[in-house]
Amino acid sequence: MAADSDPESEVFEITDFTTASEWERFISRVEEVLNDWKLIGCRVGKPPEKGEYTSGIWEETSLEINFADFKFSITHHCLKQESAESEGVDEPEEDAYPLAMQDLLCMNNDFPPRAHCLVRWFGMREFVVISPGANCEAIVSESKCNLLLSSVSIALANTGCHVPLFVQIQQKWRRMFAGECQGPGVRSDFEIVHLRKVPSQYNHLSGLLDIFKNKIGCPLMPLPPINIAIRFTYVLQDWQQCSWPQQPPDFDALLTGEVGGVEFGKLPFGACEDPISELHLATTWPNLTEGIVVDNDVYSDLDPLQAPHWSVRVRKADNPQCLLGEFLMEFFKLCCRKETTEEILGRNSVEEEGKENSDITQALSKLTEPAAVPIHKLSVSNMVHSARKRIRRHKRVEESPLNNDVLNSILLYLFPDAASDKTDSSDVKSTQPSPGGKTEPDKDSEDYHLYNQLKSASCDSLTYRLALCICMVNFHHGGVRAVAHLWQEFVLEMRYRWENNCLIYGLASGPPDLRCCLLHQKLQMLNCCIERKRARDEGRKNATSDGSRDKSRLAPESAGPAEVSPGKSWDSWSDSEEEFFECLSDTDEMKEADTENEKKTANKSKAEGRLQPHGKITLLNSQEPLYIPVTQEPAPMTEDLLEEQSEVLAKLGTSAEGAHLRARMQSACLLSDMESFKAANPGCSLEDFVRWYSPRDYVEEEVSDETGQTVIRGDLSARMKIPGNMWVEAWETAKATPARRQKRLFDDTKEAEKVLHYLSVQKASDLTRHLLPCVLHAALLKIKEEESTEDIPSVRKALQNLTSHASKLLRHPSPDFKKLEEVINQMSAVEAVVAIARSLKAKFGITKGEREEDGDELERFVSCLLEEPEVCVVGAGRGPAGSIIHKLFVSSQRAALLAPMEEETGRLGGTDDRKAVPDFPPPAGREILLRTCVPRPAPFSKALPQRLFCVLMRDEFRLAGAFSSDTSFF
Repeated sequence: MAADSDPESEVFEITDFTTASEWERFISRVEEVLNDWKLIGCRVGKPPEKGEYTSGIWEETSLEINFADFKFSITHHCLKQESAESEGVDEPEEDAYPLAMQDLLCMNNDFPPRAHCLVRWFGMREFVVISPGANCEAIVSESKCNLLLSSVSIALANTGCHVPLFVQIQQKWRRMFAGECQGPGVRSDFEIVHLRKVPSQYNHLSGLLDIFKNKIGCPLMPLPPINIAIRFTYVLQDWQQCSWPQQPPDFDALLTGEVGGVEFGKLPFGACEDPISELHLATTWPNLTEGIVVDNDVYSDLDPLQAPHWSVRVRKADNPQCLLGEFLMEFFKLCCRKETTEEILGRNSVEEEGKENSDITQALSKLTEPAAVPIHKLSVSNMVHSARKRIRRHKRVEESPLNNDVLNSILLYLFPDAASDKTDSSDVKSTQPSPGGKTEPDKDSEDYHLYNQLKSASCDSLTYRLALCICMVNFHHGGVRAVAHLWQEFVLEMRYRWENNCLIYGLASGPPDLRCCLLHQKLQMLNCCIERKRARDEGRKNATSDGSRDKSRLAPESAGPAEVSPGKSWDSWSDSEEEFFECLSDTDEMKEADTENEKKTANKSKAEGRLQPHGKITLLNSQEPLYIPVTQEPAPMTEDLLEEQSEVLAKLGTSAEGAHLRARMQSACLLSDMESFKAANPGCSLEDFVRWYSPRDYVEEEVSDETGQTVIRGDLSARMKIPGNMWVEAWETAKATPARRQKRLFDDTKEAEKVLHYLSVQKASDLTRHLLPCVLHAALLKIKEEESTEDIPSVRKALQNLTSHASKLLRHPSPDFKKLEEVINQMSAVEAVVAIARSLKAKFGITKGEREEDGDELERFVSCLLEEPEVCVVGAGRGPAGSIIHKLFVSSQRAALLAPMEEETGRLGGTDDRKAVPDFPPPAGREILLRTCVPRPAPFSKALPQRLFCVLMRDEFRLAGAFSSDTSFF
């Protein structure tokens, strides 16, 4: 008991009131943010100009703050304006109201079409919003709302900030805010009421005026006039009298009537449905007073035809079905397919059966070796099974994915020279019409050279046309199976042309163009092989028939037309050291070799393979002129072969042996040219060869001889005298052999078979990746062509951005397909914009030959609708655009009443049916803005701005009020 009564044992609770609570920390953090953003003190600014809230630039700055463990986001919204210094305003007046209060009465931006909801409701140019974090619950309870509002009020008072500060409360979808703005002796409270249904007593202007008057509670009996601004919005969804101008093309007609190859080269364009879902007409009465207009539950003066201001906006359909976008996306989806051509066509079993009998290398052993027939293969069930497999195989062959007529038409489009004798195909060059169905673009134009940026192929090439055909076949004629079938036929055509020496139509002559896609390079390589083979066969015919060389040709028995290349690249080296260039028999070769040896022993070699004299230069060891020899062309290479060659050379390492071997591999072309030079210039030296092949390595200088005369003497450069120089070694090993009897630098047979094998093993997905640049190239040209008839600035800008973006993606060795899909989606969006432009022109009758001045006005109106969120109608309901809009609404209203009303209008067309059928439907939304300036809360208080913004819709009733009061004595 004594211990219990001991005063030292008692426990005292000590509360330290100097420690900041979480609420105080939150207020301090808000004040700190306001100071950091320099929102303290009175701010000066000129009144916003008309439409500036829509056309101006809004800046946003956000930070995260915490109230205990609850996260908030604080955001500063501000309209960027020119500095007030240009107006000559140095310092604000002491009693100046905050800018937010001044903006409450400003009438220049009453109904901005595109702005923050608080800007639309309260007309402010600058404000701060505190809202719950992304994953935080809404502020629903009244006590929490009041706590936040008191925090805001204290922060504003402590800092002297004149910028209004709002707090978002309730669920986010309700867009409920409460806020406050403080100034010197004044304060504005911002309140919002939100209901699902409109109360019947407040469904008109008179009821809303009663609310406003009761709220401001003005003690003055002659109440100051209330300024009223009203906007009614009408929605048009039914386009009865406007047929959609875009008709989907009749793809079944491709094989009826005239089947021109051009039809397969056309890409579709446009929307299958109307891309405009709604037209919103806003009728505005901007400056009214209470006594001018009557609007109650019995009668209303607010006739939309009498509204002084009309403005229109169009609402686009959600993801309209666009033909070009669908074509591209379906083609793009093939990139994800992993099946081979045989798996897609279902012919694996056929190939396996064929392999058993097609192995020619073991044909002799199969004929000679005794092989016992397996017993199980002689069974009845096995024979029935194999017979069924053959039946299924024949059925599968008959039921080909592509219709024969379609296939023949496509092949005729790809190879128009096939209609004539293929032996004359060399005379057919790339003169076919443009795949777009129009004239071929000028080869000097930017559009023609677009393939350089996209790494595709020129629009007059076979690869380009093949891409368009694959795209159409995939979409309309059987999907991936039809694509595999067409590709198989294409590969067969390539092999046919190789075996029959027919040049491939639609490919530019010359080596593969590394600026184009790899598939185009492969086809160009195959064409090079055919050209070399044709030249060799023609040279053999000439050699056997005439026994001598035709001087009109540069190299009759060479691999192709000779090319004089005094500075030939060392990167050209032979891929084949076993294949020889001559086409003569072995006995002839031996005879020629014997005679050549005899001539060498006699030191009177006969010159062979001369092209032309090299100016007036003579050999150093004799007075014979120096002749340029007929040389072999370097081997053409595609980019994948160049990459393989660089990898092989890199693997040799940096050692001396590796460097020597690398030099030998690269000097195959040099050795060939040395042998041709020796054959054309008997008795020549290395110095003679260098004078022709690399003149800079032969240095000439003036010296004085024994008699004192100045003579010119030459010698090899320093790098040519380095011990172990590859040029010296090659010269010593080179034999005097003309180009027609040398080893081939380019084995056209081997390279052609490699290309054909490469083409045959391509899957549908590989083919799509190869041709995707060409398809995107064609799509860009199609959009440009369609846009040129509409003249839409935003589309032109979007096309430039699309081209630049696609160029960066497609030039990468392995492009990002997700980003390419985004490019396709952007193309679909641009296509929709062009479709919207055509829809608007059709609806407003621009193409119907209106009066010239009206037509120009309508064109400007439609152009603005595409570029701007909302467009004012010149002349309101009495202007050319307004009268058309009126007719659209009238037609829609009468169509809603079906036949009876149509009969009345057809019979009378007078005023009775107009009374029965209103020209406009009930407004979808009504916005009423009430403003005044009255003293609050006492009659002797300052007259301060008061504002109430009312929104009345079918499922929403909203009141957003800003009520100011004098705090000097209250």
